[in-house]
This record gives sequence, C-alpha cells and structure tokens, in this order.
Amino acid sequence: MNWRAGVLVILTLALAGCGGSRPRPSHGGKAVGPHAEGGQGGVRDDISRPQSSRYRDSSDSVPPPIDVSTIPEPVPKVEPRSLYGNKSPYTVLGKTYRVLPSARGYDERGIASFYGAKFHGYKTSSLENYDMYAFSAAHKTLPLPSYARVTNLQNGKSVIVRINDRGPFHENRLIDLSYAAAVKIGVWPKGTGLVEVRAIDPAHPDDDAAPVELTSQPAVPPGSAHAAIWLQVGAFADLANADRVATRLRSARLAPVQVTDVEVDGRDIRRVRVGPLDDVDQADRVTDQIERLGLPRPRVAVD
Repeated sequence: MNWRAGVLVILTLALAGCGGSRPRPSHGGKAVGPHAEGGQGGVRDDISRPQSSRYRDSSDSVPPPIDVSTIPEPVPKVEPRSLYGNKSPYTVLGKTYRVLPSARGYDERGIASFYGAKFHGYKTSSLENYDMYAFSAAHKTLPLPSYARVTNLQNGKSVIVRINDRGPFHENRLIDLSYAAAVKIGVWPKGTGLVEVRAIDPAHPDDDAAPVELTSQPAVPPGSAHAAIWLQVGAFADLANADRVATRLRSARLAPVQVTDVEVDGRDIRRVRVGPLDDVDQADRVTDQIERLGLPRPRVAVD
C-alpha cells in the first residue's frame, strides 16, 4: 500500500500564492485529501494542523478481509460539480494538473493503489467523508464527483466507483481505490494492480461501453497479450533523437528497450519504451533509474 498523498492537495492549493506553512481554504477550489472539520466516527480533521500530526494514526492500515458482496455499487447519476476539489489547474509536488471539463470519453490503463483505515472518516477533496467500506476512489483529473468502472486487467474483475477525492500523487499511479473497491477487484492484499479506468457519463449513457472482457486468471505472465507494464520514455517526431535515447537506455541495461514507429495525425512518430516489466515494484525502480540518467520521467503504459 502506498503512502496516501491526497492531503497534499489542500496544502498546495490553499497556500498557492502565499508562503506560510499552514493551510487556508482557497476560493472556490478547496481540496483536502482524505480529509477538514467533522468526519465520521468521532473523527475531527483539523486542517490548521501540520500534515505530520493531522491524522489519528501515524501509518495506514486495513482491517481483516471483508465480505464485499453485500456492499452495493454506486448507481451513476447526474450530479453538480462539487464546490471543492475541482480547482484547475492545481499543483502538487511540483507537478501541475488540469481537471477535465467532463468525464465523457475518459478511458485509460495504468496502476491502481488503495488507501485504508488511517483516512477513514476524514474529509476527501470534495469535503465528503472517506468511507473505506464504500466503493469510491481518488483520481487526479476527473471531475468531482464522477463515476468510473475500474477493471483489474489481471483477473477481469470490475467495480463501479464514485470518484470524490484527488490523488494518488505517486508518479506511477493512475487511481487510488477505497479499501472495499480494492478487495472487490483483487487489488488487495497485494497493494497495487493493473487496471482499466473507464469513465461513466450518466448524461450520455449510450456512450458507455461494457467493461473489458478478460480471461479470469490469477496472474498474467509479463509480456503476454494483456496486462504488460511498459515505461514510455518518449514519443519523438525527430527520429534521430528517439534513437539516441534508445541507445542510452540500452547502454544502461535497465530492462529491454523497444522502439516502434507509429503514425499520429499523419506524422511519423518513433516511440521509445522500456519493458515489459515483471511487476509494479520493478516499474517504480526502473522509473527512478531512468530519471537518474537525466532522461525525462517515463509514463506508465499498460498494454
């Protein structure tokens, strides 16, 4: 399980343009991540306190396995945008994100993580209580709230989640699932999983396709037809630049390097990827090694 970084949203957004160390609400775009006054179960989330002392527990944890078959999935419905958590653009850990104008058409594959008991009852970025026993999730750019079907590409299990939080801000993660959602699709107890996130737009239900159909297997071998992890270091219009980057990566002997030519909008592009990689841990490790070479931080791609 990853350190939950969603709280950094309020610290960053609320302090934008000022130099203090304590958060203040930002006009029309306050974001906390899990997590302001009055949670559930007696939780009091004092956002004036430093991040290090804000939570009741010092580290995240999860209870024993739960029976998720009795938990209803959220039913997508048209909702107004939250007054909080939708500020755009916003910056966390030096990186700027822009909230999408709509969830319509969003479909991406990547790595999912989850968050648990430490944040239970604290406020999400939309100022709703985080409930680890509900099917919800955090996403960096989808509007709050919105809905998505998350499918585990390694076993075919899926769940509909309501996105009401910002994060995860670990560079290689696409979505942070609630504990219940992670159990539902088998991301728990491993901590991470390869997923497809396909947004559901209740205003245009005819646009929503069925979830991906996969053969149910406990694991997918690296390099197989689906659920292989790659790190895309770049896509270059200058083919010579692509070859120089590929040569440098091969010299470092981090992992296999793949160079492919694709056509995008009528232009020839040379794509440089590293992989396939064995698992998420290797992807994180190789990502750091590529950065230490002075190359751009790669983007995770799941095929």
